[in-house]
Amino acid sequence: MRAAVVGCGVAGMASALALARRGHEVTLLECFDSPRPLGSGLLLQPSGLAALRALGLDQAMLAAGARIDRLDGRDLSGRRILDMAYEHWRPGGFGLGVHRATLFQRLYDALSPAGVTVRTGVDVVAVENPAQPRLIDSEGRVHGPFDLAVIADGSASRLRRLVRPRARAPLYPWGAVWANARDLDGQFSGALHQRYDGASTMMGVLPIGAGPDGAPGQVSLFWSLPVADMDAFFAGDLAAWRARALSVWPQAEPLLENLRTPADFSRATYRDVAAGRWSHGGLTLIGDAAHGTSPQLGQGANLGLIDAVELAERLTPGRPVAVSLLRFQAARRRQTGVYQLASRALTPLFQSGGRLGPFIRDWLFAPVARLPLVRGISARVLTGVFRLGPTPRSLVP
Repeated sequence: MRAAVVGCGVAGMASALALARRGHEVTLLECFDSPRPLGSGLLLQPSGLAALRALGLDQAMLAAGARIDRLDGRDLSGRRILDMAYEHWRPGGFGLGVHRATLFQRLYDALSPAGVTVRTGVDVVAVENPAQPRLIDSEGRVHGPFDLAVIADGSASRLRRLVRPRARAPLYPWGAVWANARDLDGQFSGALHQRYDGASTMMGVLPIGAGPDGAPGQVSLFWSLPVADMDAFFAGDLAAWRARALSVWPQAEPLLENLRTPADFSRATYRDVAAGRWSHGGLTLIGDAAHGTSPQLGQGANLGLIDAVELAERLTPGRPVAVSLLRFQAARRRQTGVYQLASRALTPLFQSGGRLGPFIRDWLFAPVARLPLVRGISARVLTGVFRLGPTPRSLVP
């Protein structure tokens, strides 16, 4: 089978790799001349690590990342609001904090040996004949026909409308700025740490192991803020922001000393994607292009990796590609639908301007989450393994 993948992000590269490993002829098309990762750190859950195991990349990432045993979220007084441990899911369970560029490079380096053809500087803008997709780029060149075209160009996808014209993907009003720093003393090791001032301010630190240059002890620091305030942040005085950040989290001072100008940060925005059906003929959306959410559960990259592995597994020889794609979505929605709903429900509790969200979080959500039965369910959601139906054997953590 001839397959095209549009987008050189995590989900796109994982899809190309998974399809090639199953003997398909795969071409990956990327609009940038030099593919590059966007963002800073991410948390690979046991579900995402299982997908990387299926791709043969789990050991490389384990060697580069930082083990995460729990999520620790506190208010300004130090009172613990969130305390979710991986051992509540399974003894010895853990997540893995990694630098996004490290994951990107491991995936990218595996493409050529697997037989994937990578074509850069190809900006796909149109599709002809979805049953046997022909992809048209911005210079009028035609690529294909293909038996399958995978659209993996992220939550801000420009091609989603070609698959599902009525899809919606509004921008979340809140986003975050991210930066990397060194935690030489290991003060923040072992956990994803967060600090809250109501729901209008959230600051977090995620250990991510080695950076792209191999330097150990890296952490990714993030600060949430309204998207409308981002330009002012990057044009503003970092000293004023640093004073505010220290008032929220004095113990983070050694990390803040690494950050000198707003240029040390990158911005992250998020979309709430509602696409309905993901496929049309031989076209399919995957990853954030199909089901992007806010980052409250940190599942974006994990769900994209699982999409990639499961898509390749569900393409059955002798069955029409369109039918396989419908069955693929039906299976995946039992998981992605849960995380989309949960993310939409949690976002106002952690990123909003009012008092109701943090009140519900601190005095209802947090106490209920500590109950034994609820704690077990919460742990399954945190680890990314929750789905309404059986998990394919290759993706069982």
